[in-house]
Amino acid sequence: MPNRTTASALRTPAARHAPSQPERAPQPALDPSELDGIGDIADAGRPSGYAHLAAPRTSPTAGRLAAAAASAAESLGRTSAAADRSGHWRPAPRPARRGAAVRMRISTATLAPNGSTALPAAPSGSATALRLASGRAHVLSAGPDGELRSVRELLPGRTLLLAAGTGNWLVNTGTAAAVAVRATG
Repeated sequence: MPNRTTASALRTPAARHAPSQPERAPQPALDPSELDGIGDIADAGRPSGYAHLAAPRTSPTAGRLAAAAASAAESLGRTSAAADRSGHWRPAPRPARRGAAVRMRISTATLAPNGSTALPAAPSGSATALRLASGRAHVLSAGPDGELRSVRELLPGRTLLLAAGTGNWLVNTGTAAAVAVRATG
């Protein structure tokens, strides 16, 4: 028995006398409300016809958090970091916060050798960007029961992004004081 599906799916060749560009009837413009729920497509920050994408973001993107942390770490690296409240997160100095958007919080912590501090949980739906201004440090992640899940080195010149959550610790693993920058939003 022959397969008729493939034969019926083939297009017949166009006649040679047919115009190369067939005239089409003008299409009516789409109403943006008809596009609700079609998909989550964005084109590099350009305005979209999708109504659910038109709402402004309530939290900064991961790239903006990373850029703010890098800018703050670079600013702190040019100045001498004060070690007056070692081991505690505090708001970054004003020059270090200049590159941050309004909804971002930039904080710093100075850790003595072998010192550690807990990373406060980021607001739900946002992330945390960590970057070293000086020194050497590792980020430890522990489960709710205190069991160690992972150890990641915070490399100089690199930004580490963490999802919202608790159980993360920053530990100075170097022989000198470490200054870390945290950007949340």
